[in-house]
Amino acid sequence: MDGLLYRSIEEHMPLEMIYLSENQQLSQRKLIVKEVNEEYIRAYCLLRKQVRTFRRENILSIMPDARSKQRYLH
Repeated sequence: MDGLLYRSIEEHMPLEMIYLSENQQLSQRKLIVKEVNEEYIRAYCLLRKQVRTFRRENILSIMPDARSKQRYLH
């Protein structure tokens, strides 16, 4: 996962994330990572249009955004 997070920072590559919030709500977000540490990631959330902080332990799934994946494959 770290490689993907750092690639998002370096290439401004959007990622799709499934996240479990503190109140046990699932959400799917598209984001561009800005900062990574051991406990959190800070990322620009394309849904909320603002920088948000996410606990790494609450990230259930993260992958390249489907549209950006096609762009990076060609």
